[in-house]
Amino acid sequence: MATHHIEASDKVLHGSFSPDHKPILTIQNGDSVTLNTIGLEWGLKSKDGSSMTFRSHTKEKKPGHPLIGPIYINGAKPGMMIAVRINKIVPGWYGWNVGGGVDSWQNQQAGISTEEKTTLNWELDAEAMAGKTKIGTREFQVPLSPFMGVMATAPAEKGVHSTIPPRYCGGNIDCKELVAGSTIYLPVAVDGALFSTGDGHAAQGDGEISGTAIECPMDEVSLTFTLFENQTISGPRADTPSGWLTFGFDEDLNKAAGMALKEMIDLMQERFQVSREEAIALGSTVVDLRITQVVNQVKGVHAVLPHGVLEVQVSDQAVK
Repeated sequence: MATHHIEASDKVLHGSFSPDHKPILTIQNGDSVTLNTIGLEWGLKSKDGSSMTFRSHTKEKKPGHPLIGPIYINGAKPGMMIAVRINKIVPGWYGWNVGGGVDSWQNQQAGISTEEKTTLNWELDAEAMAGKTKIGTREFQVPLSPFMGVMATAPAEKGVHSTIPPRYCGGNIDCKELVAGSTIYLPVAVDGALFSTGDGHAAQGDGEISGTAIECPMDEVSLTFTLFENQTISGPRADTPSGWLTFGFDEDLNKAAGMALKEMIDLMQERFQVSREEAIALGSTVVDLRITQVVNQVKGVHAVLPHGVLEVQVSDQAVK
């Protein structure tokens, strides 16, 4: 099983999803890929003050998130599933995020939809896993928990699709649980799956309430790909250090929650061989419904089944 290396450049970056995008790399089942990503602003800055600007090789008029890919997994066919193991994520030395400045839902709720945009610039320490920013004379520090905001296979629908809303094949999920040590499972909708990733986040709270996390380039992202030929899922799932996750996406938060709930009941049925009624009763004791994000055109909810909270014991008494 091989390990492939991708260096961010105009040749490997794109800013949309499409089943017609040409792959930048073909890999085999079980292969790993290491890569670096650029900033959301389609650039990279060095500590010496120099900077680089990048362009999309798919030449969108208004490119969305800068994504590395697509990566073609040999043998992947529609109806299959791929597992993407996140082995390592190392953030770059800087990041930023903003508050206010646009008439968005979250700014309306906070009463700042007409206020001027505020930008916080963060200095990131990947060894200490800490980020620092200054507001006036005060310095604020937060722990880092880096993850990729966008991980996706290509949708089957023809045309060019925005990177902003997450969908059944993944995308801009913005789930802070998808850290190193996690595996995300994605449906395959097109030949080769056409996997892409980008939109590095150094730290984010559930909801992503300002519209941005600490947006940052990633110096290193290591991923391993496994293809499942006889397993079909209708949307993303993940096995994370926190537990099993299922997702729902919709403009209506209630519908998003309902989708995440249904997927969790499906998962619990598969794992524990119980009825749907039994699964929801068990789930009500341990499953959390969390708001993933409220800022990506469609809202996201993830259901979390923590590891180890449901102990299953088999009675040693004979059934009569």
